[in-house]
Amino acid sequence: MAEEMEIKTHEIIRLLQLDRGERLLTTESIWLCLTCETCTTRCPNEFDPAVVIDALREIAFRERPDSVPRRISAFHSAFLGQIRSFGRVFEFGLVASYKLRSRAFFADVLTVPGMLARGKLALAPRRIEGIKEVRRIFGKCAAREEPR
Repeated sequence: MAEEMEIKTHEIIRLLQLDRGERLLTTESIWLCLTCETCTTRCPNEFDPAVVIDALREIAFRERPDSVPRRISAFHSAFLGQIRSFGRVFEFGLVASYKLRSRAFFADVLTVPGMLARGKLALAPRRIEGIKEVRRIFGKCAAREEPR
């Protein structure tokens, strides 16, 4: 994926060092990172670029939501909604929520029968035992984000 990034990982870190991080909030490069942590593993300086890119994404979501690609924003919202509701991912619900938010209704629709046959798309969600704790964490995070 790195070869497709307009701004490479080392350049992202350098822009931050030069206090030019504002540009990073509008580049597609931070969204192309797969968070595979290869850059972190290979970094000779024992630095963690993957965590920096993840933080840049969160800042972009908060400060420049219009710059976030629609499908990325849709997936982010759908994924967090599943965790908040069930404490884990309910795949069928995730896909349904993502499709409604992204409006990509028929993209990859041909994969559904195979996923159902292999048991990858359960039709009913399962909640974890500690769902109240998960919701408490989400509540605290939401309270921190509210303007004071």
